[in-house]
Amino acid sequence: MTRPVPTYDLYGERTGNAPDFWLHCETIPSRSSLHRYEIGLHRHEGFFQILYISSGSGDALFGGKRSALAPPAIVTVPPAVSHGFRFSRDIDGYVFTLLASHLRLSGQAGRFTAEPRVTPLDPGDPEGAFVVSTLERLAAEWAGRRSGRTDLMEAYLTCVLTLSARLWSRDDPAEGLGGTARRMERLNGLIQQHFRSQKPANFYAQALGVSPTHLNRLVKAATGLTAHTYIGRKLIDEAKRELVFTERPAQEIGLRLGFADPAYFSRYFLRETGDTPRAWRLRERARLAAQSLE
Repeated sequence: MTRPVPTYDLYGERTGNAPDFWLHCETIPSRSSLHRYEIGLHRHEGFFQILYISSGSGDALFGGKRSALAPPAIVTVPPAVSHGFRFSRDIDGYVFTLLASHLRLSGQAGRFTAEPRVTPLDPGDPEGAFVVSTLERLAAEWAGRRSGRTDLMEAYLTCVLTLSARLWSRDDPAEGLGGTARRMERLNGLIQQHFRSQKPANFYAQALGVSPTHLNRLVKAATGLTAHTYIGRKLIDEAKRELVFTERPAQEIGLRLGFADPAYFSRYFLRETGDTPRAWRLRERARLAAQSLE
């Protein structure tokens, strides 16, 4: 009889459905040494994991596939993927566990984080060296608990994963910037340029020289979202940014984003986020204020 793969927030701990962290950091030996340096097959629902291997060696097991670990390297594990590790006793590095909902990645980085991967980091390569130093800064920032740490840690994570995706595509030409990825890059640039005008998906399809149906397939394959939803995400992300970091009334923010009717902006925001603009602003500011006191 096949034994079920256990689900944890952190390996060996069942913390229920309400974790009290969005990012957790610990050294690899701090937990693996308690289990004879073998982490059995398990998975994390709703959590993304990054392992930074700075020294030592080992193996990573993803389902039935085994990959060798040699320093320096970064291991990325998406939610719900069964995985395990076997480490040498001189292993060192960090494990970062974060709520997957905090990841805001698209295009090449979105594809990179959709599957478990082991990516070597060449310290002689400027981008590999930058990933290594940023991972170390991320660990130090997490431990330091200084003001502004949340914004810095989110920026570090975005840098690490985006550059790791670039390194991965460089080593695997089949996964590099092919036609789909180039069009997604162009689409992101066009959305950044025109999102305040609320251009429809047809506009972007024409600008890219593809049919609306093909654009929808392209975006769906890269992000899992329809083209309409993906384009709309930029509006919501910008609305959230202005609600948190400016004092503009929600009505003015809606007008700046192309909503002539303030009531429609509120309904649109509520439909996409589950909160009114005012409720979201109050809750998010309270969350950030609480984190700054940690």
